[in-house]
Amino acid sequence: MEPSPEALWHEAQAQVSLTTGILVVDDSTLDKFYAEKMELVTRHWSGKHGRVVQGINLISLLWTEGDRHIPLDYRFYEKSVDGATKNDHLRAMLDTAKVRGFAPKCVVFDSWYSSLDNLKLIRRHEWIWLTRFKCNRHVNPDGMGNRPLSEVEIAAIGTVVHLKGYGMVKVFKIVAPNGDIDYWATNDLNLNQLQRLQWSEFAWAIEEYHRGLKQCCGAERAQVRSSRAQRNHIGLAIRAFLRLELHWFATGVSWYEAKLAIVRDAVRAFLAAPCFSLNPTA
Repeated sequence: MEPSPEALWHEAQAQVSLTTGILVVDDSTLDKFYAEKMELVTRHWSGKHGRVVQGINLISLLWTEGDRHIPLDYRFYEKSVDGATKNDHLRAMLDTAKVRGFAPKCVVFDSWYSSLDNLKLIRRHEWIWLTRFKCNRHVNPDGMGNRPLSEVEIAAIGTVVHLKGYGMVKVFKIVAPNGDIDYWATNDLNLNQLQRLQWSEFAWAIEEYHRGLKQCCGAERAQVRSSRAQRNHIGLAIRAFLRLELHWFATGVSWYEAKLAIVRDAVRAFLAAPCFSLNPTA
């Protein structure tokens, strides 16, 4: 079966619960700094590098209950070919998750995906969402008019306000020790700070997933030009991650240890019975 989001779901569906855990959406750039004529490669903002870089943008949907990290779906950002934005891909993956019967405890995503269209779609699915808002997001806390979050008194335990163009939401103001401020928001007006913290920590799983995909599964290493070859390679890398994750959960052997064990076994097998030989050059 050729690698595809549908093939991934076929393998992953037995590992998840449709009514527990949370869904997490985020994207990551697979670096292709020196690519010149490689399909799928465009320029994207990279949080890792803190600048715009050249690479393949992978948008992922992950399921987690805090312990396991199960990739469910993915899309490639290639707007010049299919005309779809990152937000279009997010909505398509969430619609697919709804059709598959998911009723998650929450859907978590970053501020990039916090558009009104996305929030309203999740509300239509009758799901809870949790995201971060920019400080300039306009809310009405007291019926006296809309103003930026930065000008509104927001409590760490949460304050219910009216989000412009949407309706009532609950916003939490989190101040870091260095003074940085994050605004977390949800459509669950009864959500408490402890549950918000737990779900936001669960959502960090997608960052770990992207790191494992790159470091242990070689997602960035295909030096091929065609879009199909890149899609196949990355699709197989995602399937490899799923198997490493399930192996870790079953045995306690980490992705990194499992990768080293595979390499060691391959080297031993080759040394015991070499398949290739190099002719001397001198």
